[in-house]
Amino acid sequence: MFRNQYDTDVTTWSPAGRLFQVEYAMEAVKQGSAAIGLRSKTHVVLACVNKANSELSSHQKKIFKVDDHIGVAIAGLTADGRVLSRYMRSECINYSFSYESPLPVGRLVVQLADKAQVCTQRSWKRPYGVGLLVAGLDESGAHLYYNCPSGNYFEYQAFAIGSRSQAAKTYLERRFSNFSNSCRDDLVKDALLAIRETLQGETLKSSICTVAVVGVGESFHILDQETVQKLIDAFEIVGEAEGPAAEPEAAPEQGFIAERDPGSDEGIAPMDI
Repeated sequence: MFRNQYDTDVTTWSPAGRLFQVEYAMEAVKQGSAAIGLRSKTHVVLACVNKANSELSSHQKKIFKVDDHIGVAIAGLTADGRVLSRYMRSECINYSFSYESPLPVGRLVVQLADKAQVCTQRSWKRPYGVGLLVAGLDESGAHLYYNCPSGNYFEYQAFAIGSRSQAAKTYLERRFSNFSNSCRDDLVKDALLAIRETLQGETLKSSICTVAVVGVGESFHILDQETVQKLIDAFEIVGEAEGPAAEPEAAPEQGFIAERDPGSDEGIAPMDI
């Protein structure tokens, strides 16, 4: 994206009907570290990558607890995400004090979207440069929402935001049909595998990822590093065991190729045979 005469003010429309500063805020979400959410009928799992900027520093927190039944994962400007999570926490406390019941997830998401939308209509404000995956459980079941800097919000079965999130989306789309009836442990496993897709070959370790769970009979909480590392080790061992088992099936095919006339394969690359 390049600067132009229509991006100096968030309230200035371009001739093509675009608000460039809102688009820049959405681009900030794409540049942030990856965050992933997926849900079943009873549980919602959030996971994110939390690499440190330096070996001498700690990583920034990317998953926040809002209430016992709601949590958020963010991608983009962490400072903006921290402010919005504090606003959400305040709304939950006020609702609980007034009505003595938990705030429905959908209502909180609408209030958050309205707050973000105001920043797209005031010349002295800027859009929030953060995307939020809101996970929650209420009387109507488990929910996963994505709140966009533009003020839009969408409910998903599974979604990924942040840098290299397309690889995670591809994995989630392949596994999408299984999520609805998945148990808690399967959801956590799929979340970790989706996170691994965004690392581009880097080894997945508990030190560079955070996982949080909320579900029926289980309040929102972040899993400790030891638990996450055990889960990572468990599915990596299973993957290594499944790999050699598939090799004997390829043996008959190799035999078939060997029986073919050697002369008929001249000039053909091995990949094309």
